[in-house]
Amino acid sequence: MRPEYDAIIIGGGPAGATAAILLAQAGQRVAVVEKATFPRRKVCGEFISATTWPLLRKLGVADTLKRSGGPNVRRVGVFAGIAQLTAALAPLREGEVDGGGAVGREVLDTVLLERACVAGAKIWQPWALAGYAMDAAGYTCSVEERGSGELRTLRAPLLIAAHGSWESGPLPTQDFRRPPRPSDLLGFKAHFRGVDLPADLMPLLAFPGGYGGMVHTRGGRSSLSCCIRRDHLETCRTRWPQHRAGAAVLAHIGAHCAGVAAALSAATLDGAWLAAGPIRPGIHGFGTDGLFTVGNAAAEAHPIVAEGISM
Repeated sequence: MRPEYDAIIIGGGPAGATAAILLAQAGQRVAVVEKATFPRRKVCGEFISATTWPLLRKLGVADTLKRSGGPNVRRVGVFAGIAQLTAALAPLREGEVDGGGAVGREVLDTVLLERACVAGAKIWQPWALAGYAMDAAGYTCSVEERGSGELRTLRAPLLIAAHGSWESGPLPTQDFRRPPRPSDLLGFKAHFRGVDLPADLMPLLAFPGGYGGMVHTRGGRSSLSCCIRRDHLETCRTRWPQHRAGAAVLAHIGAHCAGVAAALSAATLDGAWLAAGPIRPGIHGFGTDGLFTVGNAAAEAHPIVAEGISM
């Protein structure tokens, strides 16, 4: 059996699911191959800017995400050393969305992929791309179900790489095997409860060797995400040998950001620290010969921009 599609999308994250929704709404036969089981946690700042909500509304998911998201962010700031600077966002024009807000990746990814299914896309999950071949008719993909090892063959004239930018795989767009460098940025993220931070504020955290951000999510939780140079991470682990990597980075941040130390003084960790990387911002390539890239497979925004999900 060889199911036929107009496009096969490798990766069901925000970029892959969005591509699937738009293609399916246009009448195309779409398959999405996603190796992970949702909901899933991801290293991510979780912030969705005000300018992105109109797109989410067009995709039919804005109302669901708003109900599951954090409070509206109307102020930004910088916590660095003893300094705590804040500024209001520009005044809204009539009809604009009232600020940005955080949506957990557990919610965002699941809602978007479910919407792609409703739009008509076939979701292969949890399946992974095992191999592929190209001929005059397009692409033949061998996909494997994770757990059972069952193999299936999918064919389409177009292949869309939406696999992210950290894990290597069979596609030419998945070659991430590079030697480590001291300047590599490694990402960390954790959720906390009881954070003393104004509900409408999202501060940038500046500290030696890296930077991060904090934002309220939902249900009394707040996220702290950051990235730090590999060489500074090693320094942190040497200074705080009693801690694992994430906790050592947090101790480093607290030692250099009075605002973070104050905000987390009575907070408790909610779940385990997550880590990923290295993060290598820049354009990775947009594909050729029927192989297209979207999301982080195409280009990765520098985390300090806080627009990664939106882009």
